[in-house]
Order: sequence, then C-alpha cells, then structure tokens
Amino acid sequence: MKCYRRLQPIKAMSFDLDDTLYSNRPIMEKTEQAMISYFSQLLADYTQQNVEHQNFSYRYWMAFRQQAIKRQPELKHDVTALRKETYFHGMMALGYTQQQAFDKAQQALDYFYHKRSDFSLPDDVHSLLNKLKQKVPLVAITNGNVDTDKIAISQYFDFIFHAGNGLVSKPDTDMFSRACTALNIAPQNLLHIGDCGRADVLGGIRSGCQTAWFAKYGIGKPLRVLPHIELSDIAELNRLV
Repeated sequence: MKCYRRLQPIKAMSFDLDDTLYSNRPIMEKTEQAMISYFSQLLADYTQQNVEHQNFSYRYWMAFRQQAIKRQPELKHDVTALRKETYFHGMMALGYTQQQAFDKAQQALDYFYHKRSDFSLPDDVHSLLNKLKQKVPLVAITNGNVDTDKIAISQYFDFIFHAGNGLVSKPDTDMFSRACTALNIAPQNLLHIGDCGRADVLGGIRSGCQTAWFAKYGIGKPLRVLPHIELSDIAELNRLV
C-alpha cells in the first residue's frame, strides 16, 4: 500500500465493480463472442439482406451506437439503454419493422445481460467483502450493468448505484453524492475503491471523498490526480478499518 494523502476516519466504503472486484475484459470478450452467434440465430428469419452471411460483431453495431449517442447524448450515462437503442437501430437498418426491431432488440439485450453476468467471483473477494461489511457500511458505485444478484454480491452492499435511470456516470459527482446522502455521512468519510484514474479517483476526489486506486487489471484510465492510497492487494483494505 502506498499513501499519498492523509486519510480521514473511514465511516463507509464504496466499490467500483468492473475491473476492481474482478477482471471484466475476458468476461466481455466472451460475451461479445457469444452475441455474434446469438444474432445469427435471432436474425435467421430475415433473408432479403443475406443476413446469414453477416458478421454481427462489435464493428457492425459501432456505427449505430454512435448514431444513438448523437441522437440522445444522455445515453452515454446508461450503458444498458444505449445497448438496446444500438440494437434497435441496427435491426431497423436490416429492414425489420419498428415493432420487430424493438422486440428483437429486447430479446438480444436480455441475452446479453444474462451472458454478461454469467460468472463467479473468487472466494477471497467474497471473504473480503463479508469481513468489511461487519465493520463499515459498503456501497457499490458503477458505470456498468452487471447483475449483482446473479454474481451473488448484492448482500454485501447497503446500496447499489448503477449509472443510468437518472444517475449520471462517474466521474460526475452524482452517484458519490447520492451514496453519502444515503449513508448519512460526510463525503470525506467515504473511501471509494476503484481501478480508473478518471472515473473513480478523479470522480471521488471531485466529490470530496477519499479514494483508493486499485489497478490490478490494467484497464482503467491513468491517474489525473493522486488518490489517497494505492493498493497492491485489495485485501489491504482490511487494515484500514
């Protein structure tokens, strides 16, 4: 553990989820690969555009994703709604009716959500969260859309905040402020743990919270401001409370 700023009393901890409590990249790569096969089956009834030979990889959907954000900039804060809108417009481009595109987009989103959350966390992560929960309240603050019930971690958190549905994504202060209000603590008494130098560290610092940078998986953006501490092992949190 490296210390960069003096820590204030910690009355609660908040966790980023993706690439903090688990490595998310292989999960998403596996999911996106599964979606290619899924779309080939889901869209097999449409033959006018020779769909059976279309490769529904991430490249196919990217243009529709960009179009969706251009039409509705607020979607950048809601990865679930953005994905559904992307699927909808991509299917409309294939010639489906609006209702057909809507229905198939929802089916595809449901399948994606299932596959995206089809994994288990290591026992040591469960052990850590369980131990910490006995000492201080825990909160999840994520820009992602993992199903915390399915991966069996909901029981550790007093509150779970997902960006979207009116909540602005990190590094905005919105979810940090909501967490502190829900916990009835001052921001300086919340320690936020995350992998991203922008979303988690900068977002936490802007919100007046304490931050712990844990970049084990090397995915998050680099630091723009110093965190309070840098963790080499997430279990080091046990020493702080």
